[in-house]
Amino acid sequence: MFVLNELTRNLPSHVPFVGPETLERERSAPFVSRLGANESVFGPSQKAIEAMQREAVKVWRYGDPENHDLRQALAKHLGVKDAEIIIGEGIDGLLGYLTRMIVRPGTKVVTSLGAYPTFSYHVTGYGGELINVPYRDNYEDIEALLEAADHHQASLVYLANPDNPMGTFHQASVISDAIQRVPETCLLIIDEAYFECVPDQNVPPLNPDDQRVIRMRTFSKTYGMAGARVGYAIAHRDLVAAFNRVRNHFGMCRISQEGALAALDDQDHISRTQMRIAESKNIIMKIAESNDLDTIDSAANFVAINCGRDGEFAQRVLQSLSRQGVFVRMPFVAPLNQCIRVTVGPKSDMLVLEQALPKALCDARA
Repeated sequence: MFVLNELTRNLPSHVPFVGPETLERERSAPFVSRLGANESVFGPSQKAIEAMQREAVKVWRYGDPENHDLRQALAKHLGVKDAEIIIGEGIDGLLGYLTRMIVRPGTKVVTSLGAYPTFSYHVTGYGGELINVPYRDNYEDIEALLEAADHHQASLVYLANPDNPMGTFHQASVISDAIQRVPETCLLIIDEAYFECVPDQNVPPLNPDDQRVIRMRTFSKTYGMAGARVGYAIAHRDLVAAFNRVRNHFGMCRISQEGALAALDDQDHISRTQMRIAESKNIIMKIAESNDLDTIDSAANFVAINCGRDGEFAQRVLQSLSRQGVFVRMPFVAPLNQCIRVTVGPKSDMLVLEQALPKALCDARA
């Protein structure tokens, strides 16, 4: 009989997110509009699709364990060296590898209360001690995060910019200042999954020589390849090299590698997607306004809609939308959980939302 170690025995048996597929099985019907997973409903580049189709006949081969071609292409695109880039199975996979390298039982780790839960999931899984800092006015509180890191002598600080689940964004100068102030014993993780959505690309320049920070990005959002699981990080070459001690060297399939290469080469598609994201966010805000609801200014591919009451009310709104076939999500801690989070989508999805939201609000009030 197998024997679990003590840490694993004491962990809760759950995953950070309940997938829409699980919810569809529970409701015995597919969703009409899938607006809750922050995917790109607009899809990937046609060039990426064709590249993945061509590569499918070679799927009997393992992918390149060095991710050589993709690292070279990313290095050229970003203006850094390939030794300063690590590829992994989405940002989630990279967060798992990083916590494995840094966190041991009792290691202090600072994050925001209500921020992306997968990071906390990994930290807890390796026995780390989470120090949670509340949001301030729907923003991750950088000042409080740094103060907590210094006070608790934390080894890691996690910051998503743009933020998930609220979509708020700190200016480049604020992030640059935060990097300079990270305590010497600490590493700042900046999750930039949505950075292509930021107006005018207002993000600080990359500086992989700085050992205080690692920047994580993905092909899952604006590139429209969430199912391919391609994430990457830019960091000091010594930290990148350390990933090779723990990562799954055959974790990236060759179909995903070739798709990401082709997607990176089609920046016109990214520009078109950015325009469609902006248009859809405007529609979501207008739908909310027509129902006398406020929205949070978003620099991501979703909009947080404040339902105007508490988390229980927002939960009832979400449940009614689900019954009507509209999949959305919501933050899981107060006071953020007075909002629902709606991912952008084509006009057909926006029409479904426009029709469903008034009924959902009526059901929740009843």
